[in-house]
Amino acid sequence: MNLHELVIETVGRHPERLAVQGPFGALSYAALDVRADTMAYQLGERGVRPGDRVLVWADKSPETVVAMQAVLRLGAAYVPVNAKTPAARVGLLLHGCAPRAVCVDGPRSQEIAALAGPGTPWLDITAPPRGPRLRDPVPVAPDDLAYILYTSGSTGTPKGVRVTHGNARAFVDWAVRELAPTPEDRFANHAPFAFDLSVLDLYAAFSAGASVHLVPSDLAYDPPRLVDFLCTRDISVWYSVPTALTLMMRDGGLLNRPVPARLRAVLFAGEAFPVEPLRALAAWTSARLLNLYGPTETNVCAFHEVTSADLDRDAPVPIGRAASGDTLRVERPDGTAAGPGEEGELVVEGPTVMQGYWGRLPQHGSYHTGDLVRQREDGALDLLGRRDHMVKIRGNRVELGEVETVIGSHPAVDAVAVVMAGTGLDARLVAHVVATPGEEPTVLSVKRHCSRHLPPYMIIDELHVTASLPRTDNGKVDRRALART
Repeated sequence: MNLHELVIETVGRHPERLAVQGPFGALSYAALDVRADTMAYQLGERGVRPGDRVLVWADKSPETVVAMQAVLRLGAAYVPVNAKTPAARVGLLLHGCAPRAVCVDGPRSQEIAALAGPGTPWLDITAPPRGPRLRDPVPVAPDDLAYILYTSGSTGTPKGVRVTHGNARAFVDWAVRELAPTPEDRFANHAPFAFDLSVLDLYAAFSAGASVHLVPSDLAYDPPRLVDFLCTRDISVWYSVPTALTLMMRDGGLLNRPVPARLRAVLFAGEAFPVEPLRALAAWTSARLLNLYGPTETNVCAFHEVTSADLDRDAPVPIGRAASGDTLRVERPDGTAAGPGEEGELVVEGPTVMQGYWGRLPQHGSYHTGDLVRQREDGALDLLGRRDHMVKIRGNRVELGEVETVIGSHPAVDAVAVVMAGTGLDARLVAHVVATPGEEPTVLSVKRHCSRHLPPYMIIDELHVTASLPRTDNGKVDRRALART
């Protein structure tokens, strides 16, 4: 069974049950099915065929879920783009994945008309549904593309991770086995649809006939309102980055509220969860606490359920053992297997490993994550850090090279190096720049320049102007020295 068939099958069992609750309305499974078929017909009229890509640039809403379902029913692949992504970056994605059509919501209609040009039709998904329904969904194979998720790229260009129906279902099926959702469950969807955390929220819920409650984008890091959302919606399964949960406890009063009656699982991923706030969360609720791990290229390939012994350690909880049918191994620099207690790079093989990056050679065999891990005596894995210049800011993957490329194009900047300072809630991006002769770059001008090309989470927090950048003996920028300044 493929992703869109989850909804179709559930319609036969629970047609009137709530499927999606969003900031601007709600849809039952029957209504979601009808609207997805109607929108699929409209997209088909615009030329979308099996194997095509459809870019979806819209805020989170039931209509956006409809659009993604409609694309899948045509045998095409959707490319979700966060509503707050600047137009210049959307232009890069349009050029990169060459979509057959674009779905937008009302606020982005004027922008997309100029960006896409006359050769790429677009559809306003907020317009009232009209026309006939798609007669039959297009059959797809497990190796057919389902969606493309764009991530930060080290060369300055976003990378499109190609995910097949088989890749996604391997993860979703594992999540369903682990969580055993029922129609009574209420999944919160905190992550943007362009972030792979959302895959579990949507499709694990759809597989069981449960409901998905979309967290509006303006609530994503508003702690008091997030806490109200969790409690008033009586959420049973919550999945987010640790930063959101920490803010909810620290600034949102979560620990002073009664635990929602349905809450039975709290999942987190994307970054390490500091042990002190995790201890506080465990003291507040008896719900299962699950640490999920995996880059976008593999989705969740490892997981660990928090135990009382984990809370007695001073280090973050392990990323655990293999999930989703994948196989994990730890490699030394020479390619040989690392033993217990030894450090090495985590390598993943299995059904969730991506098909490859869009526009590049296919991915074959194992995927080298670039993450350094250590195998514990009990077989679980501890995450130690990275071997390159990729960092995590509030769970979002940021390639420092991409930020540097954008800042380097500022006319007042001659050279630049970006580092991450602080950890957890205090993590911030700091740019060290050498000014172009006769120019004086300011933090405001550089941030404004970044905002035209980068999503909000990749915009720098601080700017330091320096006469030169420190170098290592081999001539590379000494990032460790910059991080200490």
